[in-house]
Amino acid sequence: MTFEIIIVLLALVGMLAALIMDKMRPGMILFSVVVLFLCTGILSPKEMLEGFSNKGMITVALLFLVSEGIRQSGALTQLIKKLLPQERTSVFKAQVRILPSIAFISAFLNNTPVVVIFAPIIKRWANYVKLPATYFLIPLSYVTILGGICTLIGTSTNLVVHSMMIDAGLRGFSMFELGKVGIFVAIAGILYLFFFSKRLLPAERPDKATDDEENVDSGLHPVEAVIGPRFPGINKRISDFDFERHYGAKIKELRRSGRTYTSFGDISFREGDTLIVMADDSFIKTWGESSVFIMLANGKEYEPAGKKKRWFALTLLFIMIAGATIGELPAVQEMLPPGIKLDMFFFVSVTTVIMAWTKIFPPQKYTKYISWDILITISCAFAISKAMENSGVADLLAGYIIDLSHSHGPYILLAAIFIITNIFTEVITNNAAAALSFPLALSLSQQLGVDPMPFFVVICMAASASFSTPIGYQTNLIVQGIGNYKFTDFVRIGLPLNIITFLISVFLIPQIWPF
Repeated sequence: MTFEIIIVLLALVGMLAALIMDKMRPGMILFSVVVLFLCTGILSPKEMLEGFSNKGMITVALLFLVSEGIRQSGALTQLIKKLLPQERTSVFKAQVRILPSIAFISAFLNNTPVVVIFAPIIKRWANYVKLPATYFLIPLSYVTILGGICTLIGTSTNLVVHSMMIDAGLRGFSMFELGKVGIFVAIAGILYLFFFSKRLLPAERPDKATDDEENVDSGLHPVEAVIGPRFPGINKRISDFDFERHYGAKIKELRRSGRTYTSFGDISFREGDTLIVMADDSFIKTWGESSVFIMLANGKEYEPAGKKKRWFALTLLFIMIAGATIGELPAVQEMLPPGIKLDMFFFVSVTTVIMAWTKIFPPQKYTKYISWDILITISCAFAISKAMENSGVADLLAGYIIDLSHSHGPYILLAAIFIITNIFTEVITNNAAAALSFPLALSLSQQLGVDPMPFFVVICMAASASFSTPIGYQTNLIVQGIGNYKFTDFVRIGLPLNIITFLISVFLIPQIWPF
């Protein structure tokens, strides 16, 4: 082994340990590793910064704003209210009515705002029709993930892999190319949820604070608040952080991994914790658009935006998707003058500017709607991927995998890439998992002399298939708190879904994209 290989391997092991132990935000952990590679000469300054100017990364940033525009237009709120049956019904009938529609929506919008809007509405509706909300919240998160794997823009992971393919001089994905396998995974996953979620998920767990009327003082109401990445008290003990002075509300409960704490002792805040706080009506107005909290809900209805605003926002979204799809056609590209490319980046940029100037989202607050840690994680993951190539780590690991499965052909390698990527995505982040697996997949295909496309598609499927733990995907964290789920609830229902995704991907991908 060379000095560079040893440094990269040790840095990757340390990075994974720091991410698993949640020492700091993922973006800063990955940035620290990139700086180490810069100091040791494995990366040049140009290579270190290339990810920050990557078109795919900027497309992800702009899609955050487009999703926020759709959220603030009220279109999603009105849609979910029409989908939910208002009379007594069964869990199966209700899921059949709402889950496929949510999967379709998430194929074109960022998953997080979809779950943030739908989760409290579905929970309130479930209480109204006397059904356990726990039968709907994890399925809500899962179908947004399943819908996201069907299109290029359905999840940032697909855009990350797409951008890395283009940077490697290869053809990227078209808008609906991943749907050739993603749609089968989504259908199988939704059917699995229809028939097994009620058996595998727990019955309703009572909400002590929300059910206890004695806790409701004059003018104060219980509010569910899911802690976001910019909450200043993360990793601080609750007793040492004056929450009431900072936010004008008093903590009554903290929910984490299916446990409810009412006496806090040495408990520290963590991202994804759900707090039940007693607050007045100004709390949500003040902090509702802040990244301090991922989600706020107090069980009340809010006035939707005007109908014209909703339809205008949806029209812009439709034009963006249709324009990017048509713009990829060879006949259209030949008609365009040199220097103009009607791709997703072009249309999402135009859509964002129109939404800002028409105030579909408040342009003065646009920086609040972008998840900067995700963008820094993506950018640094590009650099780490480049370091794996420069140092020879990617070729070394690819050689070991080929030797281990030499007599089984490319199919077993496809399975190996899925398993490696899926383990990464369950313990770190989906974008970082995809970026770390990409150079390995590229080296494998080059050493075998086969088409790399099957390996890239399986990375997209595996990196998004974060079903078995609540920590791999932000939407899982959101529903864990408000549904008061235990860690084992995700393992019990999510592991079979991981296996379903694995089997369909490994079997179907080589049929569509032959080696």
